[in-house]
Amino acid sequence: MNKTRALRTQLSLAIVVVVLVTVALISFMSNTLIHRQFEAYVTERQRLRAETIADNVSQYYNGLTNEWDLPAIHALSMYSLYDGYILKIYGARGAAVWDAESHDMAQCQQVVGEISRRMAAHGASGDFETLDYDLTQSGQKIGSASVKYYGPFFFSESDFTFLSSLNLILLAAGALSLAFSFVAGWFLARRIARPIRRTVDVALQIASGHYDIQFESQTKTRELRGLVSAINHLAEALARQKQLRKQLTADVAHELRTPLTTLGSHLEAMIERVWEPTPERLKSCHEEILRLGKMVEDLERLERAENDHLTLVKAPVSLYELTQTVCDNFAAEFANKRLRLEIKTPDGAAPVAYADKDRIGGVVSNLVSNAIKYTPEDGEVSILVRETPDAALFVIEDTGPGVPEAELPYIFERFYRADKSRNRGTGGAGVGLAIVKSVVEAHGGTVSAENCPGGGCRFTVRLPVRPTSIFQDA
Repeated sequence: MNKTRALRTQLSLAIVVVVLVTVALISFMSNTLIHRQFEAYVTERQRLRAETIADNVSQYYNGLTNEWDLPAIHALSMYSLYDGYILKIYGARGAAVWDAESHDMAQCQQVVGEISRRMAAHGASGDFETLDYDLTQSGQKIGSASVKYYGPFFFSESDFTFLSSLNLILLAAGALSLAFSFVAGWFLARRIARPIRRTVDVALQIASGHYDIQFESQTKTRELRGLVSAINHLAEALARQKQLRKQLTADVAHELRTPLTTLGSHLEAMIERVWEPTPERLKSCHEEILRLGKMVEDLERLERAENDHLTLVKAPVSLYELTQTVCDNFAAEFANKRLRLEIKTPDGAAPVAYADKDRIGGVVSNLVSNAIKYTPEDGEVSILVRETPDAALFVIEDTGPGVPEAELPYIFERFYRADKSRNRGTGGAGVGLAIVKSVVEAHGGTVSAENCPGGGCRFTVRLPVRPTSIFQDA
């Protein structure tokens, strides 16, 4: 059984572990480095001390009488012995002048034993070693001195006390850092986990159908602000989809009610012999049936257009030639309303889109049909076809009434019509632009709508293009 932990707990533990490992590594490295530096310092200090002792011995030789000041040498030897240095002095001819081990054997053995036991007690290994120095006076050799001490280095009790204090300081610093990291990690984890926990609560409410909820957070973390924004956007999108589903149900019911009511009333009247089944009345019933069939056909077209597995047979398509062909098919409609048509392409260029010719032809046909339908008599329809480095553009403008600004974001929704009366004389079932959007997006393009500054509406379709070399190979 998997056990789960709260985010705050996991973050706190993670921060504590990271700090613990970091402090441990820093303490270990600092301790090792300081020990090595201190050992090097003590080693150099002992070497300099031995040289100083040898230099001091030279001062106790009388060059006039060729005699050594033995009382002074004895004092120097005893002073050095207490510091762990055993002194031997030889004359110029090699004869022994002073030997601390012979003169104070018991004291020397005691010092040697104490140093050895102290170093062994702290895990240090070493042995006594001897350094020899020539003794000179006025440039003349007067003898030699041997200084014996524990090597490569030895620590006094004060040295070990210093190292122990240093270790305690590092340990205390590590403990304080760990405690501080735990407290800081707890507050940081709490600060991060709070909006996430709130986000989970909001998401659960959204999942329960409460789409009107809005999550407001004062967090300054960029990722968390992005999460909050995404949750709010999701709630708005779901609320909009819910509204669209309700609207879709109402629109479909409205579209079906009229023909079914008409058919039902006509057939009922003829069955009850209130009306005679004349050819005109049968023709009216047939028209209503055709109207229902057209509605079903529109729904099927929309379903095919929005199908994720929509099959597209793509090839290079001249957008200008396709537009010209579609407009030629609407020549009678343009003439009936005395509409002026202008098809423009900059510098006579021939924009080429990589698309399914039949489906994009349907897109152009739908947009041209809408422009004709909503443009009043003696109006104008203008089409611009051009190419940019990354897209082929089809832009159509009319001089109609345009679309209310509040309605523009929704005109590509299925069954959406700005005319709430849903009068068949002013439009179809409201699936044409939904199909346009689905087909264009299936090609990897975009379609948008906006009102023209001087009146009318402008639709812009952007379609992908293929590099020229690929076109030539096709």
